Formats: sequence, structure tokens, C-alpha cells
Amino acid sequence: MSKLLVEEKKIVLPGEVIAEGMDFLPGKGAFREGDNLVSSKLGLLNMNGRVVHIIPLSGRYVPKRDDVVIGYVKDMSYSSWFVDVGYAYEASLSLKDATADFIERGSSLSDYFAVGEVILTRISNVTREGNIDLTMKAPGLRKLQGGKIVDITPSKIPRVVGKQGSMISLIKDKTGCTIFAGQNGRVWIRGSSPEAEKLATDAILLIEEHSHTSGLTDRVAAFLEQHAMEIKK
Repeated sequence: MSKLLVEEKKIVLPGEVIAEGMDFLPGKGAFREGDNLVSSKLGLLNMNGRVVHIIPLSGRYVPKRDDVVIGYVKDMSYSSWFVDVGYAYEASLSLKDATADFIERGSSLSDYFAVGEVILTRISNVTREGNIDLTMKAPGLRKLQGGKIVDITPSKIPRVVGKQGSMISLIKDKTGCTIFAGQNGRVWIRGSSPEAEKLATDAILLIEEHSHTSGLTDRVAAFLEQHAMEIKK
């Protein structure tokens, strides 16, 4: 008989048995050991149906001024947009910080950014109360169209980018994908084919899983070389 040994949202330790039986499936941060599911990291237990995930305590995104982030437009008012940046509170993008265009009275904000769209934006201010202001007024900030988004632990983003952008450049070169990495743990990938996007995704997840190990660049390069050849066949 299957049994969940830890209540949802409770903290678990690396190596702790969190469920018994085959009815539960391991998600992120969990693995199977015989009939048991075991936590691979310190974090909070989260259930998605029968899938058990561990959300790392160290991985929560904390917004900081000048962070470049990837956000989902969730709502809008007459003069601003409200954007999900992966934090407890939505961020605000005002009309004056969104565009330098002259906007006539009565114009629809959805002509610029519609609900559900994805943007690469920068945090311009974070107040003591947790209010977050965004801006689009910097080089490279834009609406992200098409492609896919991969969510990883925010603290692993520096490893995905690499020193002076070396790791992310390696992935771009080998897959031909356009990639933007937000400091909030979201990575946007757009390639010429689903196979190219999958290869870039797998490389990023490999980096996340082995970010603590040495020789990671060589490992990722070998992985990309092997699978890029398979795509070309």
C-alpha cells in the first residue's frame, strides 16, 4: 500500500524518504530508491497529482534592482501592466517605462503588450514593501515571441550563463537557438526546429543538475557535440 510520509509544504532533508509504494512518481528534487521516493535536496514538498516535487529552499527568487528577468503579462490597467516575474507579488510596468512612443488618449495597452505575452524586462526599483517596478528602456529588452520557456532554480542561472557568457554562447553555437536567461530562473529558447530547442533545453537542465561539479563546460560541450550530430543525421 502506497503512503505519503511527509505532509505537503513540509520541509524535507536530502536523503529523507518522503513516500512509500509505487503510486507516487518522482518529480524535480526526488528520486526512486526501490519502492521508496527519496528527496535529493533540502526543500518543501509539493504535490502535483501523484507527482512529488521538492522546491529547494535556496532557490526562491528574490527580486533585486537591475535584474533582467523574463515575465508573463498577467493583467493591465489604464496606465500600466502587471507582470508575473516568479515572485510572491506581481511587478508593475508603467506606460512611461514601457515605451518612448507617444500614445494617444484612449489607445489600448494591449497594442503594446497583451495579457499572456512574455517580455524580457529589467527591474528598475524594489520598495521596502515589496513593490516591484519594471522598465523596457534598456538595450535588448523586448517582447519574446514564439519559442519556449524553461524554469530552473534561479541560483543556477550564473552557471547557465558562464563566465563572460561562455556557457550560454556554447549552447547557442551548437544548437543555433536564440536564448535569453532571466535572473529569475526563466530561460527563453527559440530554435529553427523542435529538435534544436529540445537539445538546448536538455543542455540547460544538465547544467542545473550538475552545477556543483567541476569540468562542467567540457561535459556540456561533449553532450552537445554528440546530440547535435544525431539531429543532423
